Amino acid sequence: MSNVRAVILDLDGTLLCSNDAHAQAFLEAGREMGVNVDFDAIRRLIGKGGDKLIPEAFGFSSESEPGQRLSTRKKEIFMARYLDQLAPTPGARDLLLRLRDEGIRRVLATSSGESSVNRLLKQAGVEDLIEEAASSSDVQASKPDPDIVKVAMEKLGVPAEQVVMLGDTPYDVEAAARAGIRLIALRSGGWSDRELRGAAAIYDDPADLLEHYEASLLG
Repeated sequence: MSNVRAVILDLDGTLLCSNDAHAQAFLEAGREMGVNVDFDAIRRLIGKGGDKLIPEAFGFSSESEPGQRLSTRKKEIFMARYLDQLAPTPGARDLLLRLRDEGIRRVLATSSGESSVNRLLKQAGVEDLIEEAASSSDVQASKPDPDIVKVAMEKLGVPAEQVVMLGDTPYDVEAAARAGIRLIALRSGGWSDRELRGAAAIYDDPADLLEHYEASLLG
């Protein structure tokens, strides 16, 4: 029987099929500002917060005037053009229901900002199944720095050996490792098994994990 008492969950790509939409919104916001960046160059950075993605993809600080303008416009585009079209990852709600029924606590750790989290959770159909949330608004440095994961762990008050994280990017894998907890990776975010190396286990999506629940770290 598993000793897991709590699960820390990523949001984008893990509970909601939103990674491509985030990348496209950044692309369009940049173009409006006259900055053309290749989609793939942005897409491979999704999972990091804007504090890291903007300087790496666009070449200026997220705290600079253009960085703040880009961040604001990206959010506007994402919310207005894409959010309502997004689907939950397969099995997202069913997996969280299983965790709830097993008495396992559920806390979010996302690189999205606090102002976006509730709408993203609602679109994923799981807003009633998340107990607390740690977002990029709570910390100075987003994933792959472990700060967001550590804030989530503080909210839980559960020993690290009794916590498992669920995520979909290499940045989740690194953040979990640096925070000293195990991570189950999902392919639903678009990364390969090779890119997700370091995860304790890899499944296609929440539905696949739920199907193999008893044999997983959670079972």
